[in-house]
Amino acid sequence: MKKYWKYISQASENQIESLAEQINIRPELANLLIQRNVQTFEEAKLFFRPSIDHLHDPFLMQDMDVAVDRLKKAMENKERILVYGDYDVDGTTSVALVYSFLREIYTELDFYVPDRYSEGYGISLQGIDYAKETNVSLVIALDCGIKAIDKIEYANKKNIDFIICDHHTVGETIPDAVAVLDPKRLDCNYPYKELSGCGVGFKFLQAFSQRNDIQFELLQKYIDLVAVSIASDIVPLTGENRTLAYFGLKKLNSHPLVGLHTLIKLSGAGGKKFTISDSVFKIGPRINAAGRVEKASKSVELLIEQDVRKAKEFGKLIDEYNSTRKALDESITAEALAMLNDNELELDKKSTVVYKEEWHKGVIGIVASRLIEKYYRPTIVLTKSNGKATGSGRSVEGFNLYNAIDSCSDLLSGFGGHKYAAGLTMDIEHIPEFKTRFNQFVNEHITDEQLIPRITIDALINFEAITPKFYRVLNQFAPFGPENLSPIFVTENVRDAGNSRRVGEEGRHLSLDLISENGVKIRGIAFSMAEFYDDVVSGKPFDICYSIQENIYKEKKTLQLFIKDIKVH
Repeated sequence: MKKYWKYISQASENQIESLAEQINIRPELANLLIQRNVQTFEEAKLFFRPSIDHLHDPFLMQDMDVAVDRLKKAMENKERILVYGDYDVDGTTSVALVYSFLREIYTELDFYVPDRYSEGYGISLQGIDYAKETNVSLVIALDCGIKAIDKIEYANKKNIDFIICDHHTVGETIPDAVAVLDPKRLDCNYPYKELSGCGVGFKFLQAFSQRNDIQFELLQKYIDLVAVSIASDIVPLTGENRTLAYFGLKKLNSHPLVGLHTLIKLSGAGGKKFTISDSVFKIGPRINAAGRVEKASKSVELLIEQDVRKAKEFGKLIDEYNSTRKALDESITAEALAMLNDNELELDKKSTVVYKEEWHKGVIGIVASRLIEKYYRPTIVLTKSNGKATGSGRSVEGFNLYNAIDSCSDLLSGFGGHKYAAGLTMDIEHIPEFKTRFNQFVNEHITDEQLIPRITIDALINFEAITPKFYRVLNQFAPFGPENLSPIFVTENVRDAGNSRRVGEEGRHLSLDLISENGVKIRGIAFSMAEFYDDVVSGKPFDICYSIQENIYKEKKTLQLFIKDIKVH
């Protein structure tokens, strides 16, 4: 698939030279910092050495005072409290965080995660009924609730109070809950708007701790859960998120919670430095798997478990769910691709909407992502659940999927989500019209450029810049994630140095032996790029874009290039 290389605009030479001199780094690295809005010595110091002291005052968030007072009152009156969260990674880590913290200081406590299939996303009537049946008078809802207008009204009639901790886009009306914590509220002056759901829960507990003289160390015990949520929910790794992720990763690499430690070992991520990428691709899918194929409460049980033996039992079960999830994902993706490949009209469209009532609801979001890997365009995958069509959507860079779905809101029973990922429900008979109108909206609003996979290039550099010191400083840009991605470089006019070869199963990958115009050599690995082999070994010059990584072989460390794309002259 053709890829579009988009270069980030470079800082001025004066800016680069000034910052490079101030902090004694190469100009190429100073340029990367300026691209990330780090322009002074003090800003660089904070960027490279985040401080927990720089977290924002949680009471800047709208309704925080009310939320803290209501929780305090519940504890004083020995009320039963229910910690309620969504069934994805952000939701389950949120529940684990708040439940684990509160059980250290309070006993009248329970948790609840809705069933993906019988209840669907967010606050459910069944969940509220459960709260009533178990004498709960206060529910702390995490990673959901900002659009639960009717559900909160139902709860109010049953004398059940809600504190909502959400981070999703706010609708026209805010639910009539006791407190609604969401930095995206238009009337909220909280300085950082991109917290994960678990991050909002963390700020709530931070405020409660400050007001009630609870040592911050008690809350910091669970900061690794926040890091996992930030990674898996694909929120920007900037500002407060970067600080929370930085300290969460430190804990994951030193003394993670028992449940997380179990998952790290099961996933094969142990024995090396744990990264945001490990969380996204190894830990997150396992936590999600329980809610996809069984019950998400199983993941919460693992995450809050303190006994190593029991955690191993829970972990084994979660790993089995993940194997089932993989099999479902592969089979449904194959069916969906076949549907598209067998219909030329579908292939010519700028969007994808596919439906089959037998598909497993728990993996359709993953399938949507897989379809984008093949056909790069906004995609929605629908299946049948509780008599309705329910679906998950994923988007391409630069295109607002949420707005496209919103344009069809009169056809929907409900929807919610972000710019790049969303969920929706509708009557099955509305599918054809939804498909037509969704595609029409995409046609009118997407650009041709947005339909080509984009590789964002940080800088053009030469091989001689790539030294061990350069890599050590580059590593300090981590944790990497949205809006602070691992830098991608371009080097032009490189050639094969004589030992490039095909490797891997059926020779699908390339092990590259590269030499630059001025004679500097370095090795690279290019996965699934065997089609470039003949051009590479022909002796022609070519351009490469890549990130830099450390390769360890027989205890020897060397730098190598992780190739993203090749352009042959």
